[in-house]
Amino acid sequence: MTQVSAAGPEAQTPNKAQISEIVDGIYRICHPPRNYPIGFNQFLIDDERPTLIHTGFYDSYDAVRAAVAQVLDPKRLAYVVIGHFEADECGGMDRFVQEAPNSVLVASELGVGVNLNHWNYRGPVKGMRDGDGLDLGHHRLRFWETPHVHHWDSLMVVEETTTSLFPADLFIQPGDQPPVVKENLAREMLGFYRKAGIFAHEAPVRQVVNRIERLNPAWIHPMHGGSFTRELAPHFCRALHEEQFAFNGMLRGRELPEEARAA
Repeated sequence: MTQVSAAGPEAQTPNKAQISEIVDGIYRICHPPRNYPIGFNQFLIDDERPTLIHTGFYDSYDAVRAAVAQVLDPKRLAYVVIGHFEADECGGMDRFVQEAPNSVLVASELGVGVNLNHWNYRGPVKGMRDGDGLDLGHHRLRFWETPHVHHWDSLMVVEETTTSLFPADLFIQPGDQPPVVKENLAREMLGFYRKAGIFAHEAPVRQVVNRIERLNPAWIHPMHGGSFTRELAPHFCRALHEEQFAFNGMLRGRELPEEARAA
């Protein structure tokens, strides 16, 4: 597993991005925690049609771009995939698409309709519905619509050649995690969710966890934390099935007044 660091000038995110090949041309680009309790990952798939999943913050662009450049010319990117519209997920989307003249922004059809059609974004866009696919060459992506995990427009991605799942904000592990984690961090995951309040209810999450268990992916690549294999996945899935973790009055560690809390 190779790792390099790429410097970036951002003020609110770490100034180095570490890149590591996880499996068969899939690279994790990571900003370790600095001003946040979690790290921030993007994933690069090196193929005939190179693809970036998540872009990082707007100010992360230079560091993420430099990391991509360790593997391939960023101008070659064919697709930039965003799982939902949030700054850490897609803040750099227009900058990547602008630099790569043949690239297309990929999001859920709902996300495109709600979030892009009336903003000042003029780049090419492809809206995906559940079951839609993209052929990258050796790799092939399949898209899942996963509303309310944790956004209305949430999209997850399955890479079918390696049976890899990119679940965005599901399976977060706080702290500075290695590219591949081998310990059960389900308790830490639940603690972060309870403090952050990013899920409105357990039910939509558990429905998606059921689907993930049926898929039984060989790899899971969360947006925050380390990737892990199917041997570790049952610990995380069981915790989400059995424990409470949805919003109950806490937002990023701040307790709301009683009248604003869930009943």
